[in-house]
Amino acid sequence: MAEPVRVVIVDDHSIFRSGLRSDLDETVAVVGEAADVPAAVVVIAETRPDVVLLDVHLPGGSGHDATGGEEVIRASAGVTTRFLALSVSDAAEDVVRVIRAGARGYITKGSSGIEVSRAVHAVAGGDAVFSPRLAGFVLDAFGAVAGETAAAGDELDRLSAREQEVMRLIARGYAYKEVAAALFISIKTVETHVSAVLRKLQLSSRHELTAWASERRLL
Repeated sequence: MAEPVRVVIVDDHSIFRSGLRSDLDETVAVVGEAADVPAAVVVIAETRPDVVLLDVHLPGGSGHDATGGEEVIRASAGVTTRFLALSVSDAAEDVVRVIRAGARGYITKGSSGIEVSRAVHAVAGGDAVFSPRLAGFVLDAFGAVAGETAAAGDELDRLSAREQEVMRLIARGYAYKEVAAALFISIKTVETHVSAVLRKLQLSSRHELTAWASERRLL
């Protein structure tokens, strides 16, 4: 049996932390908790978890135009760990800022214990994870936030609007079933779109697609 994924839960509500700990499945081991920015930085450095489940808004930060979650991520830059934002907020600014700070995903507190456990494993494996209902927003936000609109070149123009949606989700690490759920289409339709995207862009794999999209700032 594989070793459980080691996680630290960072949230300023003790009831939420204890509830989440009990809801996570047996493939996830909670090795530490913290309720504010300073405590989070310390426990992450001490336990060096695989994944940190991180609330976006935390007390104890500097307050210099940054959320607590951002500060935790940046202060933990020397630790090899991945961050998954878990917040009640689905505000555009919160999602953009924490992902830009280095989080690998963002899910809401309405997620079940099973969904959070799956997201933890996905992030630990290097994938990016977002709650399905945030997917459309994430695409829009990272395509055009603060005036940083990615230029659509000749290659991108080859793709239909739906193919571009699928392309961005796949490039960000979504599984086919997650893309299907986010866009309300079947998995087979996703497969068809991916094949068309790879053919039109003359790429051979989703890994090449991720590199292609990253170079063009389309993620």
